[in-house]
Amino acid sequence: MSEQRAVATAGGDVRLARAGLVMAAGTLTSRVLGLIRVSLLGGIIGTTGLAADAFGVANTLPNQFYLILAGGILNAVLVPQIVKSMTHDDGGQEFVNRLVTLALMLLVGATVLVTVAAPLLVMAFSKVRSGPAFHLAVAFAFICLPQVFFYGLYTLLGQILNANNRFAAYMWAPVVANVVALAGLLYFLASGQPSMVGPADWTPTMIWILAGSSTLSIALQALFLVIPLRRMGFRYRPVWGFRGVGLGSAGKVAAWTFAAVIVAQLGFVITSQVLTRASDLMDALHQVGPGRATFDNAFLLFMLPHSLVTVSLVTALFTRMSRGVTQGDSTALAADVRRGLRMPAVILVPGVVLVLVFADLVTRVLFFRNDYPQTHAVAIVAMALYCGVIPFGWLYLSERFFYAHEDARTPFFIQCLVTTISQTGALIGATLDPRHTAIAIGIAQSIAYATGAIIGFTLIRRRLGRLGLGGVLTAYLRLLGPAIVSAALLWLGLRALAPDLLDRGPAPALLALLVAGPVHLLLSLGGAHLLRVPEVGELVSPVLRRLRRG
Repeated sequence: MSEQRAVATAGGDVRLARAGLVMAAGTLTSRVLGLIRVSLLGGIIGTTGLAADAFGVANTLPNQFYLILAGGILNAVLVPQIVKSMTHDDGGQEFVNRLVTLALMLLVGATVLVTVAAPLLVMAFSKVRSGPAFHLAVAFAFICLPQVFFYGLYTLLGQILNANNRFAAYMWAPVVANVVALAGLLYFLASGQPSMVGPADWTPTMIWILAGSSTLSIALQALFLVIPLRRMGFRYRPVWGFRGVGLGSAGKVAAWTFAAVIVAQLGFVITSQVLTRASDLMDALHQVGPGRATFDNAFLLFMLPHSLVTVSLVTALFTRMSRGVTQGDSTALAADVRRGLRMPAVILVPGVVLVLVFADLVTRVLFFRNDYPQTHAVAIVAMALYCGVIPFGWLYLSERFFYAHEDARTPFFIQCLVTTISQTGALIGATLDPRHTAIAIGIAQSIAYATGAIIGFTLIRRRLGRLGLGGVLTAYLRLLGPAIVSAALLWLGLRALAPDLLDRGPAPALLALLVAGPVHLLLSLGGAHLLRVPEVGELVSPVLRRLRRG
């Protein structure tokens, strides 16, 4: 019996890894295109200054209000509810249609409200209250805020696919969005529009090209998911009437999730205000340092490994955990929690160490149209944030465990703690030299994620008993040691061979990364394999077998 369980477990790990790889491939493609898009955008509006902050505030608003109004709720509610509804006689079709009808109704109403409130929202998320920068931010916001509906539609359709174990399209759809957004930026440049100009110099044509292509990209991202849904056999038809049909538990989860997102976004308002204030102070003093736009770029780098590795695996695990809860299989749940902790570490630990050591090279390459002081500003904030990449993934996994149990109350209290710690850091940062504010915020967020993750797994252990976290910690330490040694040796080598590498421009920096990155990964994983990290053995054994046969 134990042998059958071992075979089943191995098969499950293979399927999970395959699903993760398919999603990771889509995410990687999307993120590469996204980084190119950010680089082009930085060349058009800059990474610092009032015009950059105006677009940054306006283009961030749809994401923030989508999270407030629907994003967290849809992610927390849909998969467990759909998995549970599959036990119904009709396979859950009527229940899913009812969920979709309710969600669409709420999304339309919310999108109209936030779009009308664009001037008030710009005031809430920035320190600018009047003048050209304010008017530019409001104009951008009116065009960008309809994205709230399309972000919601994308998540709604994607979660239906995920609940049916169809993960690829959800992760590949952002590729469509980035292609369209890139086309808009290239058209902006090709049509001869001026770049790097102040807020007063933006014309209606420039505004519509930049903001309009951004909104169009999100709309097409959502509509792309209609294709795999139709191939799956899903046909939407509106079903009205929401009482007495089993939505009570979903309503409770949604309410607690909504409260948690509100807490997080209130914290973001404080962070946004503090960062915008720092940008204004540096602009008045003619200083170059990390401000609001810089923090946004650094946060994009922070999210890259999380979305590429952790989200890809945990998305598949979330569906499995939801089934485990439905079946009452606590042993399978504990195994899935361990998988969610150990499997991403093989790539995350070496990757995080590489970025921490070579942050200047990374930002020099990605933001190639900016000068070194601007890219260095992004690098130091990214380093502060990257200390929290792995704890952020742990926190994300623990939240999905509770959502699979239809428990959003526990994540709410954890979010309150995380927000309190991070915003305490933001307020402390506001008292520092404005050039250090964004760094302080990054450090505080890393500490907050680590604290939230520790609390989360303490509570999970109370539910499931021993999780085997000692073995997980040992695996992380065995991965970390070789990664640190490898990165240190490569850094010393580059310093000896090319001490002025950063002054030579982005092309030599790119070449250095193309060499250092693969070498670092091979050295790190090779060292971890010698230290007998099982996940590394599972990763390299097929390659070794092929080499031996050859």
